[in-house]
Parts: sequence; C-alpha cells; structure tokens
Amino acid sequence: MRAMRRSIAAGLLGVLATALFGAGCAGTPSRELSGLRGSIAELALSMVGVRYRYGGTDPSDGFDCSGLVYYTYASNGLAVPRTSQEQFSAARKIPLEEALVGDLLFFQDQETLSHVGIYLGDGRFVHAPSSGDAVRVASIDAPYYQQHLVAVGRLLP
Repeated sequence: MRAMRRSIAAGLLGVLATALFGAGCAGTPSRELSGLRGSIAELALSMVGVRYRYGGTDPSDGFDCSGLVYYTYASNGLAVPRTSQEQFSAARKIPLEEALVGDLLFFQDQETLSHVGIYLGDGRFVHAPSSGDAVRVASIDAPYYQQHLVAVGRLLP
C-alpha cells in the first residue's frame, strides 16, 4: 500500500512538474529544464512528501536538507559532499538572478549555515525543512527565506 501511494504521488508530481515547467513559467527558460538540470529538478520534486529525518539520505528512511541534495545529485551520477557546510564550500557562488534549475540555495540562521534547498526556477525551491515536517516546495519570496538566504551555489557544469 505504501509503495502504491508513493508511486501515485510520484506520478502526480511528475504531472505537476511537467505542468509547471512545460508552461514556460516566467524566469524559467526551457533550456534549464532539459538534461541533467531537469532530471535533478524532477527527482527532487518526486520526493515531496517524504518525511524529514536528521542525517537521512534515502527516501525510504527520510531526508534532511543536505541529504536530499546528496541523494538527488548522486542519483543523477554526480558526486557531491554530504553536509550543507561541505556543499556550501564546494559550490561556486552566483547571484540569485543567475540561478538555474538545480542550483543550490543556502540559508543561515543567526550565525550558522543551517539549510540548503534545490532551486526549481521561478523563485521556487524544494527542500526538507525540519523535524516533524516533510520535503516540500517553497518560495524564495517568503519573508523568512528572503531574510535568511546567504548564497546561491552552483555544483553543476
């Protein structure tokens, strides 16, 4: 039953991703949606609803924020560091205006880097927010994320 629900959810998310990306959303050029970047975005979107688990790197057990990045990139054949700190250090920093689908958004709470998400284009990103929650899509325009965004990073070619 759980596998069937996950399969149905993944199918619905695939339709949603196709609708969002195929509709030509402003700020989301179609060239971003094909190839590796599109695969990363689609896989990340298919994880929406997977529960949060600190240290998690697998959809069957749950994800933390950097575990979602790690899993999504690794599933697409890319070796990336495991933790958000290491991902931040490895990423080439770019302005938000240059962010492409699959780039990483890094957030800081007080003085410590505390969170990472995968950019989907059009001001949206997918992330594993916190304990008791599940992977979901959020908007960079939300006040909390605007105030805490510290960098956009690129690990992709």
